[in-house]
Amino acid sequence: MSPFRYDNCMLPIMHCGESAYIGTQTGFQSVMFWLAFVNKIKVWVGHLKKNCCNGGCSYRLQFKFVSWEECCGIALMAMCIFFVYDRDHLHVLVYYTGSDSIWRAAWIGIFTGFALFCVAAYAMYAIMKEKKMPILVYIILMMIIFAFEMASAITAATHEDWFGPEIFLTEMLQKYDKQVLPSNTNEMNQIQEITNSWNQLMTQKSCCGVNGPQDWVTYNSSFRQLYSDASYPWPRQCCQQDAMGGVVQLQGCQIGVNPYLSTTGCYAYIAGPIMTQGLAVSWFGFAILCWVFLVLLGMMFYYTQVD
Repeated sequence: MSPFRYDNCMLPIMHCGESAYIGTQTGFQSVMFWLAFVNKIKVWVGHLKKNCCNGGCSYRLQFKFVSWEECCGIALMAMCIFFVYDRDHLHVLVYYTGSDSIWRAAWIGIFTGFALFCVAAYAMYAIMKEKKMPILVYIILMMIIFAFEMASAITAATHEDWFGPEIFLTEMLQKYDKQVLPSNTNEMNQIQEITNSWNQLMTQKSCCGVNGPQDWVTYNSSFRQLYSDASYPWPRQCCQQDAMGGVVQLQGCQIGVNPYLSTTGCYAYIAGPIMTQGLAVSWFGFAILCWVFLVLLGMMFYYTQVD
């Protein structure tokens, strides 16, 4: 048989044998490389543990970790303050629906961010003292903060289920431009705030109602009790306005002629910013919690090494 016969791999027998030998040698070298790598990792961990036990890395690793934790606290406060600032002026509409837990979660986030910053500063003092009691106090305080921020993040992450268009539609139909007795000051102020918020939203976003102008015609409402379909089927804020705030074409708006009537609903302008910013607060909080958890583990290990 010829030594140069070709088999299924289309190589001579002599060459296939050399390939098998080379492959075996390469696999052996790979195994040796990974074994050496694992040994180096073990040696590095051993040196790190020895240095940490001797106090050599306490002022390096621990200080870096808690300083980053301080930065996380500042960033969390900034994120939640941006949400609470309410640049879209939607808090009134959400507050009177009774589903304003997202704002409570943001306020808790501000508190936990500030507490995280202060406790991280205290952790630096505890590290410098190298005493068990200050470190234990830090661990306990950080666990309390961790629980509060977890509640805030979960609330902000699950708020999407509470903001369906139905709750805003019910609020708008029942309270927009509702007539109340002057003696009922609280309800009158509430009605005024809701009406002004809806007027501002519909004017700025060029939208009408929750789902569209048909909301004012399809359902019974406080606004319908004041105005008939022939005079005002929907509020004037649904009409196209000029730069001075006047209605461009009142008759065209009354009969629903486009573009004199805004046919887009306002729900997207209400729920969209709230859901987006709420999810940002929640997931940013979860990311900070992951880092805080790692720092807590490091401080617990450091607690076991301190005399």
